Amino acid sequence: MGRQRREFSPEYKDEAVGLVVNTGRTVAVVARELGINEATLGRWVNVQKDRQGAGDAPLSESERVELARLRKEVAELKLDRAFLKKASLFFAQEASDTNVKRSS
Repeated sequence: MGRQRREFSPEYKDEAVGLVVNTGRTVAVVARELGINEATLGRWVNVQKDRQGAGDAPLSESERVELARLRKEVAELKLDRAFLKKASLFFAQEASDTNVKRSS
C-alpha cells in the first residue's frame, strides 16, 4: 500500500517558507523539523521566490512616500512602547515599595 498524500493549506505553506526565508535555516533542517519532504518544501520556497521575483520592480513615488511614512510611524511606535515599558516598571516598583511599607 502506498502512503496517503497529505494536503497542506496555503497558510501552512507560507509559514513553512517563512521559516526558511526569515530564519536563514536550510530547507533540509526546516523540512525535518516540520516532518515534511525536503523536495516539497524546496518547491514551495522556489514558487515563493518566483512570485516575489516578479515584484522586484523599483518603487513608485507614491510607494516611496508611503514607505517613508510607515517607517516614521514604526519609529514613533517603538519610542511609545519603550516609554510605556519604563512607566509600567516604575509603577510596578512603586506599588511593590508601597506594599513593603504597609507590611512593615
